[in-house]
Order: sequence, then structure tokens, then C-alpha cells
Amino acid sequence: MSFDVNGCVAVVTGANRGIGKAITETLLKHGAAKVYAAVRDPASAAPLAATYGDKVVPVAFDATKPDLVAAAAATASDANLVVNNAGVLKTSGPLDRGAIDDLAFEIDVNVNGLLRVAQAFAPVLKRNGGGALVQLNSVASMRAFPAFSTYGASKAAAYSLTQSLHSVLAEQGTAVVSVHPGPIATDMAHDAGLTDMAESPSLVGEAIVAALAEGQFHAYPDTMAKELGAAYASFARNVVEAAGGEA
Repeated sequence: MSFDVNGCVAVVTGANRGIGKAITETLLKHGAAKVYAAVRDPASAAPLAATYGDKVVPVAFDATKPDLVAAAAATASDANLVVNNAGVLKTSGPLDRGAIDDLAFEIDVNVNGLLRVAQAFAPVLKRNGGGALVQLNSVASMRAFPAFSTYGASKAAAYSLTQSLHSVLAEQGTAVVSVHPGPIATDMAHDAGLTDMAESPSLVGEAIVAALAEGQFHAYPDTMAKELGAAYASFARNVVEAAGGEA
């Protein structure tokens, strides 16, 4: 099912910088009426609010705190688009001493955080006509990268949950998009040593808008992602999307 961002009311988690900021700006460029910038420190979204006025509303949010997620959903009661972008990355290999602790941290944010957001906002989207839920996954959810083993494991789990949400939320008329960026030029990519191959965050925002408009479940924003997506396309179409109902 398709979704037009023009005139929508959106929630973007982690909207104050990097990919989240680019998504927020892209949605506004394409006509979003309002974006709730859901961030740990609402003051960090003040520059966005200063630029876009009352079209950006900072909201306190932390994916690890159920009460804050629920409060954000209550505040954004008019939302019909939710983009769950907030996430964390640790550079841990499978034999690293800290791998288990790193994985637990990433699971809490990247996986449990998705569940908290979906459970809190699904009723909001249903009341507002169905709308759409967009989940930021990664190419690492489809292919392992040894230096980012725990991150990839958490994103693979999030991708599996996104597939289930695709099926479950279709029943209430909510479109679901799973976004799989490769290296994107953000602070996270810089800290992970991916600067040389990173591409613009704006690609992610545009890929989301296009996938929503076209009713596509998967979105591949950048060069690496598009290459992986092309190789994965047959399985995605015949297995993943077929199991998820309307793609």
C-alpha cells in the first residue's frame, strides 16, 4: 500500500542529527505538515525548530524507556507516519571480550526499541487512518560484517520483526517500510571508520519518500545498498514480501 508524505504529520526518532535530521528535512521538503522530532534532549532539536518554525515539534524520547516512548505517542496523537530511526552501533567482533555486553546494549535500543515504538504508535496510526511505519534497518541486517557482528545481529533481529509488522499492521491499513542503508556520512559512520565510502544522508530521506509513494516494503538508499538489494530482489519479492501481504 502506498502513502503520500505531502500533508502528513510525522514522528522521526533520533531527528536531531545525521540520518534522522536528513529524514526530517526531506519530509518537510516533500510537504509534511509537521514533524515531531523525538530525541533524548529536546533542546538538541532547537536548531531544526528555529529553521522550520512550528512545523518541527521537539519531543522527549528514549527508545530504552517505555514511559518516554508512551508519552511521545500520547503527545504525537495526530501522527500518521512514524519513522523509527534511533539506533546504536558498537564495533564488536564475535570473539571480542565485550561482545556480549555490546550486543545486549544494541538489542535493547535497536530491537526492543522497535517493539516499544511499534506497540505505542500502532494504535495512534490506526486511529488516524492507518498511515505508515518506517524502520531504519541496515545492509548489515542482510549480510554479516565481522567488525560489526553484534550490530548486524541486532539489525537482523529488527529486520525480522519489521517483516512481522508488515503482515500484522497491514490488517489496520498501515504501510510498513524496511530501510537498508549502507555507509552513510554521519557521526556514527565516522566513529566506525566508514568515512571514505559514506554517502549523503539525504539519500535515505529520499528513498523513504519514494518507497512510501510506490508502496515498496524494502528501500535501498545508497550504492552499496542498491547492489545488495539487486542481488536480494528475487528472494525479497517471492518470499519476504509475498509473506507480508501487499508489498
